[in-house]
Amino acid sequence: MPTQLILALDVPSRDVARPLLRQLSGSLPWVKVGLQMFTAYGPDWVKEVADQGFNVFLDLKLHDIPNTVAKSVESLSALPIGMLTLHTAGGRVMMAAAREAQLATKPHLQLLGVTVLTSMDATGLGEIGCGEDAAAQVSRLAHLGSASGLTGFVCSPLEVGMLSQSLPAGTQLVTPGVRPVGADVGDQSRIMTPGDAARAGSTHIVVGRPILKAPDPAAAAHAIMAELEAAG
Repeated sequence: MPTQLILALDVPSRDVARPLLRQLSGSLPWVKVGLQMFTAYGPDWVKEVADQGFNVFLDLKLHDIPNTVAKSVESLSALPIGMLTLHTAGGRVMMAAAREAQLATKPHLQLLGVTVLTSMDATGLGEIGCGEDAAAQVSRLAHLGSASGLTGFVCSPLEVGMLSQSLPAGTQLVTPGVRPVGADVGDQSRIMTPGDAARAGSTHIVVGRPILKAPDPAAAAHAIMAELEAAG
């Protein structure tokens, strides 16, 4: 299957998001609802996006004590979501508790372990006490997550090739930090083009501003998916 496109719907309000979703209906399979929109509008917004025919990737990056994360997974499993994120830095026990809760409440929900944020570089990692470079930290956290039962991870496209070779077959690898040639880099530090990310092993890529700010968002989405198809 070709690498799938996920739209990062990181916009300030529903009034901005709704016309974009209408323009993009039928143009891409997945929409990511992040912390900004979920905090503002809650579960009803997730349902509204799903009702328009999109698969919903709920990107909340859960990170707390094991019981709290497990209970959160149980609560969120009632929503029409296909993917949900948690931080692998929460540790083995937290991830295992989340996975157990997910299997008990929504077996087909894809839990994704976030490794190192794509906005982080070596300087940022050093500032939080991580002496390893980004690739080594991503590898460490992804393998810990896999040992804890997770079957999918979020990483930059620069590490996806390494993980696709070392993690179990079938592991889902979702990569933000993807920018078409000529697009603004923004706040991303570790980036790659859609085609290169697909060839490296990404199962899904996350793209926001290059679609959201395009004169024709649907055309921008179709161009990216054509590149992914050609790379596959």
